[in-house]
Amino acid sequence: MTDDTHQITENAVVPKRKVSDRTIAISCLAFFFGMVGMAFAAVPLYAMFCQVTGYGGTTQRVEQMSDTILDKKITVRFDANTSGGLPWQFEPVQRDVTMNIGETKLIKYEARNIAEKPTAGRAAFNVTPQAAGAYFNKVECFCFTDTVLKPGEDLEMPVVFFVDPDIVNAPELKGVNTITLSYTFFPIAMPAPLAASTDVKKNGTSGQL
Repeated sequence: MTDDTHQITENAVVPKRKVSDRTIAISCLAFFFGMVGMAFAAVPLYAMFCQVTGYGGTTQRVEQMSDTILDKKITVRFDANTSGGLPWQFEPVQRDVTMNIGETKLIKYEARNIAEKPTAGRAAFNVTPQAAGAYFNKVECFCFTDTVLKPGEDLEMPVVFFVDPDIVNAPELKGVNTITLSYTFFPIAMPAPLAASTDVKKNGTSGQL
């Protein structure tokens, strides 16, 4: 191959490589933003999946209590946390309870806003060991509910639950005598004042220019 031919070949390859690099970069960015969008869209679906299957230690939500109570005890411990700088004191009224498997229990958590202004939070939860989430059934709870507390306000939040008797047939939970139910409150934006919304409607100024 002559020098002229070699030079022509190099000149022909370089632009193609630049176009290829640019295409790859654009594709990567598109993939990244697409995955971010899918992640946000998938949050409700993932939460629903976890609640149905108990995946990741997510407890089950049921409408009725168990009709079977076993002559076998299990201890449930209660944990409370806050995240993201939420200025609340949050804790269970009692740290644990020992109960019969299948028995329905009522326990309570307490939250207090220690800030000098109203603040809002929303609680998420999980159970450990994670495999026990599929057998921990809540009849009533405060999870995923937006909660607003005034300065210094206290709130008592009940949880009604039972442990499914089928837990004794789960080989992965053989020998497990203690389950921990953990709640974490995260800060959320304060809702718009109702009076302000009413005034906007009366004045007919919905923000349109």
